[in-house]
Amino acid sequence: MSIIIKTPEEIAAMRQAGRIVAIILETLSQQIKAGMETRELDTIAARELKRLGAKPSFKGYHGFPANLCVSVNDEIVHGIPGKRVLREGDIVSLDFGAVFQGFQGDAAITVGVGKISKKAKDLIDTTKGALGAGIKAAYSGARLGDICAAIQNYAESKGYKVVREYTGHGIGREMHEEPQIPNFTEPPYGLMPGTGPWFLPLNLW
Repeated sequence: MSIIIKTPEEIAAMRQAGRIVAIILETLSQQIKAGMETRELDTIAARELKRLGAKPSFKGYHGFPANLCVSVNDEIVHGIPGKRVLREGDIVSLDFGAVFQGFQGDAAITVGVGKISKKAKDLIDTTKGALGAGIKAAYSGARLGDICAAIQNYAESKGYKVVREYTGHGIGREMHEEPQIPNFTEPPYGLMPGTGPWFLPLNLW
């Protein structure tokens, strides 16, 4: 594992790319509605990228044909926008990346279409809570396995399971950088608490 340590200046540049991703995801979440084809969301993402002076991370990546990944209901991730029509009560994962001044931003959110069921809302709330638990565990002196455990423990405490086939990942000038960040602890791909790379304080960089 070779982790690229970023300078404070590089982190500031990455923050700008991340801000663009956040703005566009918020725009998409406000405009999504029943009756819309998923490709319409991709059109909005492309328009906003141009307006903000950024480029898409995903389009052309290993042949991916769109700016945005749109996954509906039980689709896990990496759905290709197309002619599928969204319906009232659907939940939609929007996974999006942008490149700005040489640095990548990448994030995903899940939103409901109109009025959604309590079960769907509980799922969305639990995933937000798991993200918060992982962020809370990412403090100076902690290890990567502590984040993995925090995410898994939170999700399972709410009666959910974590997908094992995908992980989080580092980011920088490349969309996928080390470390891989599992949301679970079991080997061979998970990391147990107290294992994995350390989180160092900024003054040690």
